[in-house]
Amino acid sequence: MSTVTTGNLLIIFLPFLLSLFGQGRQAKMLCLISSILGLLLSVSEYGAVMPFVLGMIVAVVSVWERIRHRLTV
Repeated sequence: MSTVTTGNLLIIFLPFLLSLFGQGRQAKMLCLISSILGLLLSVSEYGAVMPFVLGMIVAVVSVWERIRHRLTV
């Protein structure tokens, strides 16, 4: 596996990896699905942009909620 392919996979699965630090199983599942969808759509140019952006939004909100919950407790 070349370095470019490994880097691309890391970027595509970044929402899922970030969601592992968040809370909630549903957010993790949504990010996993969006990452897999981004991987499947990455064969066309800019095909993985929308699943990546939506997955990052879900992952960031999940992590933010975990941080907010820890600050209030």
